[in-house]
Amino acid sequence: MNRFNSKELTELLMAFIVISLAFTFMYTKMNADLVSQMLPMIMIGVGSGFILHELAHKFVAMHYGYYAEFKIWIPGLFLALISSVMGFLFAAPGAVHIYGQFMSNRENGIISEAGPLTNIVLGVVFFIFAAALIPFISQQGLNSGLYPFLFQTAILGFSINGWLALFNLIPFGVFDGAKIIQWNSIVWVVTAILAGAMVLMSFTGVENYLLPLTYLFYS
Repeated sequence: MNRFNSKELTELLMAFIVISLAFTFMYTKMNADLVSQMLPMIMIGVGSGFILHELAHKFVAMHYGYYAEFKIWIPGLFLALISSVMGFLFAAPGAVHIYGQFMSNRENGIISEAGPLTNIVLGVVFFIFAAALIPFISQQGLNSGLYPFLFQTAILGFSINGWLALFNLIPFGVFDGAKIIQWNSIVWVVTAILAGAMVLMSFTGVENYLLPLTYLFYS
């Protein structure tokens, strides 16, 4: 009952590919020379952020005894691609549908919180990983080599996960944020502040915040 089926895995893969392309188009501004260069990095960030976000919903729902299955939303796939070309991203290619009776606001809220919280935790992991790479980057520079690739991937992973967390915390409609607020508004505020801080750091340059953490590693 709780296993993945082939249709669900196929739709999860389709959504992952479309969202990866959409993020790539947005970050590269449709620069053909940059698309092939950034796509592998972005796929790692989206692969961790989007897929684990949805799996967190699924597994927490399963924990409460509900049947949960990811389903794509075809209009959302097109909206993601179209919006990314216009310079922003509406990332709603699908969602985990949960089936069961008598779900409480608490259960629904916790299931919904699992997704954005997963993105925040992943963002912290990417941030720490990027900080740990800085001494190696200082030796090689940012132009070539494995360490620069890993560093840029970590920066993108942090930014993507922050954006996914904040987007899903929109407090109305079918978004996770609306269900979290129905359960516990304080949890929503704290989570939104953390996700908002990640997005702000991304806009102002994640690299600017890495140096203090680097001192902790190598002081």
